[in-house]
Amino acid sequence: MERVVLVHGSVVGGRPTWAAQRPLAERFELVIVDRPGFPPNPPVARVDFESDADLVAGLLRDRDHLVGHSYGGVIALLAAAARPEALASLTVIEPPATGVAVGNPDVDAFGEGGRELFASAATADPEALLRQFLSAVGSPFDPPSPLTPELAQGAQALAVERGPWEAEIPLGRLAAAAFPKLVVSGAHHPALDAICDVLEREVSAERLVLPGYGHVVQLHPDFNERLADFLEPGPTREDEHPRAR
Repeated sequence: MERVVLVHGSVVGGRPTWAAQRPLAERFELVIVDRPGFPPNPPVARVDFESDADLVAGLLRDRDHLVGHSYGGVIALLAAAARPEALASLTVIEPPATGVAVGNPDVDAFGEGGRELFASAATADPEALLRQFLSAVGSPFDPPSPLTPELAQGAQALAVERGPWEAEIPLGRLAAAAFPKLVVSGAHHPALDAICDVLEREVSAERLVLPGYGHVVQLHPDFNERLADFLEPGPTREDEHPRAR
C-alpha cells in the first residue's frame, strides 16, 4: 500500500486537519504528521517552516506521496525540494508562499497584512489573534469562546510562527523534479489563488479548483476522489494539466 504523508498547517494539528481524509486509508497508508508545538505534542518557543521541512524530509521514504495544507504546503514544497528523489508526487493546498508572487497587488497586500498581524501576535489576546488569522486566510471556521485547550495551544503556536513570506521556494529545483505536482485552491481568496497560479506555471503542476469551502479545500466532497485519481492515475489521464472547476 502506497504511503501518503499529510502535513497540516497553522492552528490545528494533523488529525483534525485531515479528518475528512480518513476514508483514503482504504487505498493508502496515511502518515499524519503532528508538527512540533501542536497537540498532542507540547508547546514550543518557535514554529519554523524551515526546521519543520527538515523534519518532514526526514520522514519520507522512497515513493511517498506528500500532501501539505496552508503553512504545511510551504513546508511540503521545501521538503520536496530537499528530497525530490524520494517522492512519487507532491500536492499543496493553498500554501501562503507569498514570495513566489511578489509584485502581484493582492499577494503583496496579503503578505503585508500577515506581517502586521504577526508583529503584534506575542502580546495579542489569543482568541482575537486566532479570529483575525482565520478571517485573513478565508477560513469558515468559527472557534468557540472560550477556546478549547487544543485551540488555545494552536493560537499560542500561531503567535510564535515564523512568517511564511520569509520562505524561499526553490521553484527551479521543483520544476526539474520528475514527480508530478498538484496545486489545489478554493477560488475564494485572490492572493492564494494567485500564488497557486504561479506555482502551477513555474513547477509545471496540475491544477485543481474546488470552490465553496474557503481555505479548508480538503473538506470539499470531491477532494478525496480527485486526490486519489492524481495519486493513482489511470490509463486515460490527460497529458495536459487540466483546471478542474
